[in-house]
Amino acid sequence: MTNRGKAFIEAREKVEPGKRYLIREAIELLIGATRAKFDETVEIALRLGVNPQHADQMVRGSVVLPNGLGKTVRVLAFVKGDKEREALDAGADFAGADDLIEKIKGGWMDFDRVVATPDMMGSVGKLGKILGPRGLMPNPKVGTVTFEVAKAVAELKAGKVEFRVEKAGIVHTPVGKVSFGADKLLENIAAVVETIIKLKPAASKGTYLRSISLSSTMGPGVKVDPLDVRNI
Repeated sequence: MTNRGKAFIEAREKVEPGKRYLIREAIELLIGATRAKFDETVEIALRLGVNPQHADQMVRGSVVLPNGLGKTVRVLAFVKGDKEREALDAGADFAGADDLIEKIKGGWMDFDRVVATPDMMGSVGKLGKILGPRGLMPNPKVGTVTFEVAKAVAELKAGKVEFRVEKAGIVHTPVGKVSFGADKLLENIAAVVETIIKLKPAASKGTYLRSISLSSTMGPGVKVDPLDVRNI
């Protein structure tokens, strides 16, 4: 059994077992329970009424958080020609083509997100075994393979997050930092939930938002009333 620290145990004692809190109440409880010496990340986990093993029930997408993620995101753009300058002007930390591909093959990984123009994907595909397992492979379904490089880069720098339902039907995604406060976290959570609701597959039957919980990096999970979340 994992030994929990005193701070975690004290935080967990503030959470009533089995209770589904109203969303604002859950956020304020989470903020009040944090004891770490660093600014903890807040995450949301949603269990959906889908079976990801069926292609027509896959839920995958992205959303730009209104208040960002509270951290610096290093963006790499696989582009060539005029698109390289466009990417850099939009805030990309690195932009290039074959030079960057060779650098990554050599072990360099000092970036957090990746975008690419469609004409670069033939070359970028060679990095699949490196970028894929890290969740860094550009994908047109989430807007990271596009000729609108400036827009893609700007969104990632502003706090765009990608999500994909797991085998158990759960979506996990960060929604900000504890230091954001209740109002900003609520705005970010609302953006995520609204997007996921819009992505409900037609093949999904019954209750779609089955359960929702919030947690911080070092804190316990707090269950949230899905009906209250829908109303925000």
